[in-house]
Amino acid sequence: MFLTFTDFYDKSNPVTLLVLLVLSIYFISINWTFFYRLFSLNQWINSENKSLESILLGTQRIPDYAYLSHFTKSASNLSKPLFDLAGYAATKEATKGLMFLSVVASTTPFIGLFGTVISILDTFKHIGGASGTMSIIASGVSDALVATASGIFVAIFAYTYHQVLKRKAQELSGLIRMQSDALLSKGL
Repeated sequence: MFLTFTDFYDKSNPVTLLVLLVLSIYFISINWTFFYRLFSLNQWINSENKSLESILLGTQRIPDYAYLSHFTKSASNLSKPLFDLAGYAATKEATKGLMFLSVVASTTPFIGLFGTVISILDTFKHIGGASGTMSIIASGVSDALVATASGIFVAIFAYTYHQVLKRKAQELSGLIRMQSDALLSKGL
């Protein structure tokens, strides 16, 4: 068992340390992506909620802060294809960052597994001719399991973040679609 980080660093395979470094960078990146996108999507959803309320309460024009206002300013008449285009554009904007989170969620367990395999191979290499083979095996397996656990840990967060942001993007798309339908039904 490793008592300190320095002890772990001294006894670990360089590939395992590289794997842990890559997973750390991924973890920082997914957290930054998630919180940045979450705050921006929440702000956008609040704005679109206000716009929808305004439209449903009888306003005769689309509020300037609404996403649909960017598409209707230069249009002479409002049409379903125009609103569909706005919905697609909003969905594209709202789902930024989801592909990165999906790729991280699906690849980090394999990166951790790669570190595990290298560490175990290194352990078997050191067993031959060494005394105290049980302590070498225990140390190597422990090192290997740290890499595996780290990969799974990062994947859990990436997958969870992906699902939360995907749900927020669907909520936003629904709000845009409701505004479009309300405007078309009023004939504005």
